[in-house]
Amino acid sequence: MTMIEPIIQIKNMEKMYELGGETVMALKGVSLDIKKGDFISIIGPSGSGKSTFMNMIGCLDRPDSGEYMLDNEKIGKMKRSQLATIRNEKIGFIFQNFNLISKLTAVENVELPLIYRGMKAVERRETALAALEKVGLADRANHLPSQLSGGQQQRVAIARALAGHPPILLADEPTGALDSKTSKDILAIMKSLNEQGHTIILITHDLDVAKQASRVVRIHDGQLYENGGEWFADAQNGTEKYYSK
Repeated sequence: MTMIEPIIQIKNMEKMYELGGETVMALKGVSLDIKKGDFISIIGPSGSGKSTFMNMIGCLDRPDSGEYMLDNEKIGKMKRSQLATIRNEKIGFIFQNFNLISKLTAVENVELPLIYRGMKAVERRETALAALEKVGLADRANHLPSQLSGGQQQRVAIARALAGHPPILLADEPTGALDSKTSKDILAIMKSLNEQGHTIILITHDLDVAKQASRVVRIHDGQLYENGGEWFADAQNGTEKYYSK
């Protein structure tokens, strides 16, 4: 049997912040392997370390200690300019609030990361249109964000993430601003993209959304749990806790 190699390898990652004169350990010796083609969700409540971990995975920040390998490159000690290049080439970001530029059309929004790569105009437009076609929005290519529904705007954001053919799609609460039906449509697109071979990392606080992934990793108090425990969601007060067996 052929072994699928990890595209992400994180070992003993730690991150600390100074808040109000106190040192807070946001990540406590976190380790995680993500293989090519995985669809993994990382779930946790506010204050669990979820956002910090997403920033580390997305090369938006650097850990204080530990090792981070992304697509066979050591990330931990890179300069900020190097991290920016890695983000542009290796990671397609999908955000909760879409982050589209209001004065640009759908296709122009999708073209943005390709401009930073120095892609020529004709190739850039063809690539952007192909990405919109992939999410079923080719007929809305020349519409402004204000002329699109929330679900359509999120599909433009997914197309933008896809356009540069990054090995990883990192989705931060991608259904958080959408109604339940539209959320299902977006998750269906993400499942389809995963079936086509895309590696997807989904960050969420919603257990129902997290369960759509083939792997569910929970983060609590800066530590990760994938097996050997139970996860309980208290519907009355909205809290979630991990209990080890």
